Amino acid sequence: MFKSITHVIYDMDGLLLDTESLHERVNTEIAQRYGKTFDPDIKIAIAGRPTLDSATILVDFLQLPLTAEEYLVERNKLLYPLYQTAKALPGTQKLTQHLFNYKIPQAIASSSSRHHFEMKTVNYQQWLKIFEVVTLGDDPKIEQGKPAPDIFFLTAKRLNASPEKCLVFEDSIAGIKAAIAAGMSVVAIPDRVFDKQLFQGATQVLNSMTEFNPQEWNLPEFQ
Repeated sequence: MFKSITHVIYDMDGLLLDTESLHERVNTEIAQRYGKTFDPDIKIAIAGRPTLDSATILVDFLQLPLTAEEYLVERNKLLYPLYQTAKALPGTQKLTQHLFNYKIPQAIASSSSRHHFEMKTVNYQQWLKIFEVVTLGDDPKIEQGKPAPDIFFLTAKRLNASPEKCLVFEDSIAGIKAAIAAGMSVVAIPDRVFDKQLFQGATQVLNSMTEFNPQEWNLPEFQ
């Protein structure tokens, strides 16, 4: 049995929606243009971080002849048309609907900008109504992106929740560090290509949302 939880907060990319496979496809294609390889080490280094931070790390890592801003222009041309094809990841809609039915307050805390978030979620407007709070990476009240805890502190405040009663679902090391720094419990559901050992700082590590048992967190059990 883990700590009793009253509020639940989710990352979005790679956690609720499978946008990471779209990013990987585009990053791989651009890297190949310059004779480089987009590998899991880079993928894990940029996961969960704000857009410009990710681009800066990627350009430096691959030593591309581009600025981070130029990279994003190339990336977005390929990526934006793909966003509306993003699929919900297994178990996510079932869990969020279940907790909503039991009036457990839920929120999204994503490094995505408002513009990107709206493109990714265009087909999920009904689902979004489940979440009481959506905090995004370009919120003016956030001074530092993940792995800093700002986004989680702000989300907890908007939920009227104490951080130690919040459970965060994350798929990235940056997101896990941010949640831990905010004093929250965290369930990690990393991409299968990542070494699970890297996520041992999390309270619990799962392969998929379908493995999550609400009862272990004193949340209502599935019927």
